[in-house]
Amino acid sequence: MEYKIIKRSLDARKKQDIYFVYRVAVSVHNESSIISKKITNVESYVEAVNTDNEEKAIYDKSKKIAIIGFGPSGMFSALYFTNKDIKVTVFERGEKVENRKNSIDRFITNGVLNTESNIQFGEGGAGTWSDGKLTNRGKDIKAKYVFEEFVKAGAPEEIMYVHNPHIGTDKLIDIVRNIRLKIEQSGSIIKFNHKVSNIIPHNTGILLTVNDKEEYFDYVILATGHSARDTIEMLYNNKCNIAQKPFAVGFRIEHQQKMINKAQFGEQFNNVRLGSAEYKLTHQTSSGKGVYTFCMCPGGLVVPASSEEGMLAVNGMSEYKRDKVNANSALLVTVNEEDFNSEHPLAGIEFQRNIEKKAYVLGGSNYHAPIQTVGDFIQNKTTTKLGSVLPSYSIGVTLSNLRGIYSDEINNSFIDALSKMGNKLKGFNNSDALLTGIESRSSSPVRILRDKDTLQSTSFPNLYPTGEGAGYAGGIVSAAVDGIKVASCILKKLEIE
Repeated sequence: MEYKIIKRSLDARKKQDIYFVYRVAVSVHNESSIISKKITNVESYVEAVNTDNEEKAIYDKSKKIAIIGFGPSGMFSALYFTNKDIKVTVFERGEKVENRKNSIDRFITNGVLNTESNIQFGEGGAGTWSDGKLTNRGKDIKAKYVFEEFVKAGAPEEIMYVHNPHIGTDKLIDIVRNIRLKIEQSGSIIKFNHKVSNIIPHNTGILLTVNDKEEYFDYVILATGHSARDTIEMLYNNKCNIAQKPFAVGFRIEHQQKMINKAQFGEQFNNVRLGSAEYKLTHQTSSGKGVYTFCMCPGGLVVPASSEEGMLAVNGMSEYKRDKVNANSALLVTVNEEDFNSEHPLAGIEFQRNIEKKAYVLGGSNYHAPIQTVGDFIQNKTTTKLGSVLPSYSIGVTLSNLRGIYSDEINNSFIDALSKMGNKLKGFNNSDALLTGIESRSSSPVRILRDKDTLQSTSFPNLYPTGEGAGYAGGIVSAAVDGIKVASCILKKLEIE
């Protein structure tokens, strides 16, 4: 008899009776007779396989293909081409992951920002310095491919079946490097510290300006991530069709992880098998604003996520073990055209910059983060003393009143949500829970319009916008899958009859 774990989840609805739920595929003799007995929770299992025709296709390998950006979308589109024996050229403005780590460490410890290689830019993209959450798996065969490639590159095999899989930043660094080496060994070229400063249609393809040199490509995949504001502005100035898109902004909220464990697990909060507890909370305000937690990092850290001088943004990060003192999560509210006070396609970017500038000044104009307890935020007074929750943000913090960053409507949305979320998760709105400003990079504020069938830009033929930066994904897996989708569209064009 052989077996394989298909799914593992945790049922903690009854704190006195917490247990794991497994779905297991078992290979046995006389399977049909067992199925016919209609035993409870036993059914026939057929594993999904890729049935597309790409495996059998023959391709024109003379065409030049460029990929701009080496985050999840760019990485997995390049990897997909590699597995079809198609060579590509990748341009990444940031550093390879091992050098990028050094730049990030300098920023985290000393506040020295490298605007081209940081928590947003560089090999692996923004998701590498987060928690490595792998959500939105569903039954998509392309998502299964993403998970399998992560495991081949060194990810824990458990990501194939646990309910909320994650890899952890510490492991992702090696995994990302292994994927890069596989792509390079196939003959593809990855050029780090190569910034694309101009993209224009030319003849039947695309002309790129990279490090002040022009180069022509037949097909270009644009996978720049949600923080490449200068690239978006350049495309807009070049008459590329771009639309404004709602997104979300807010804070990082921190609690002691043991408090979250107690709230979720009750008396078993110290059980090592349960690990660090997670949560996901949502609330709809009476004014119609959606408030929710996002990118929850159990046992993690709040980290600096700025990519432009004089602006402050933060994010959350966890290592694989999730064993730090605090839990943190983004606490976000949706924003749209009404909040931007403009119909301009790039109004969301300007909104982001304005609040990041306010946060930078409020923190002391040195990348120290402004912080405030939840109790003081609700009472609209500057924090002067911290309680049991101490900040994990390493550069430095400034006790502040965060109310001045956002509008009254946004602030009131948070206040309304905090009380309701406290009812759903005991202790969530404790007065000494800590807010760190600001979370502004949850998703892209724009969408680069593309044809729904060909996935090409509606204005630049043979330019394929993809992933979070283009407004078509929201996380590592969905971005990677979108990168594979655009690669598949190009492969269809390369097929030889």
